[in-house]
Amino acid sequence: MTISDVARHAGVSKAAVSKVIRNDYGVSDAMRDRVQRSIAELGYRPQAAARALRGRAYTIGVLMQHIGIPFYAEIVTGLVDELAASDYQAIMIQGGTHDKTEKRAIDALIDRQVDGILMIAPLAGRSHLEQVAREIPTLVLGRHDRSPAYDSIVDDDRVGSELVMEHLIGLGHRRIAHITFDKAHGQAADRTPRIRAETYERVMREHGLAGEIAVVATSYTEEGGYRGAQELLSRTPRPTAIFAGADEAALGVLAALHEVGLSVPDDVSVAGYDNTKLAAHPRIALTTVNQDGVVMGRTAGRLLLERIEGRTSAAHFSVIPSLVVRGSTAAPR
Repeated sequence: MTISDVARHAGVSKAAVSKVIRNDYGVSDAMRDRVQRSIAELGYRPQAAARALRGRAYTIGVLMQHIGIPFYAEIVTGLVDELAASDYQAIMIQGGTHDKTEKRAIDALIDRQVDGILMIAPLAGRSHLEQVAREIPTLVLGRHDRSPAYDSIVDDDRVGSELVMEHLIGLGHRRIAHITFDKAHGQAADRTPRIRAETYERVMREHGLAGEIAVVATSYTEEGGYRGAQELLSRTPRPTAIFAGADEAALGVLAALHEVGLSVPDDVSVAGYDNTKLAAHPRIALTTVNQDGVVMGRTAGRLLLERIEGRTSAAHFSVIPSLVVRGSTAAPR
């Protein structure tokens, strides 16, 4: 959608549309109403046109579901580190776990005329992401779909989940459970939770453990991990290991085990995903998958600056994760 489309729809010149967008003098009320009606009917974002007219704001917008998610904080840290040598600053906005609130957040960034947007695990469909990317340089992080319209960075979740499962099975565990994401707790971004859960089930079957598959769908939060662990511990026999789909959920698992007097890893081994800073705390010592959020954030910053400076071809990066083994996993007793 361009200013020419608005002018054609309204039956006026491009200069007239530009004057309305800039709120210039010399535009009649009738002309202003006519152009504004066309803008509304076409769904045109006049802020994008205003951006082209006034130059750069030297600002990168960051969209995330929740500012309290530890892994997202590490991504932002990497982004800010990368921007430090430039004139750009980052601003953050929370999109929530529903399409409507996320769209409002994206519109707010566009309205503030940021020069680029980093979307961390957005909920929007590919077509909407492409529409945004046509207006403003966009990088999508944590989605497994690709587009020529925007850059992307994604973790190889299959490899990461395989690393966890092979580690636990190699220790001698057979009753291994998994905590995944349930859409009833808000929409999950892309296919990431499903990929991790499907990989868990596949590896269990490959090792002849199909009868031991146990999946609980809650959420990738501490509360979700706590509730998931409670359900798993109520089963007989209980699992000897739990693979939580995110470190934050793993923290809830640890809390639930502590509450009922079970020891980690003597009674139950626990593994997570993300390798957040808290996972390395000596009182937690969580075995987890490292996808290096700081490096992801730095890479995102570099790619966005390249886009802003004129690169037009899309760049897609896949991060190969590694397993960080700590004290939360051991052979079953």
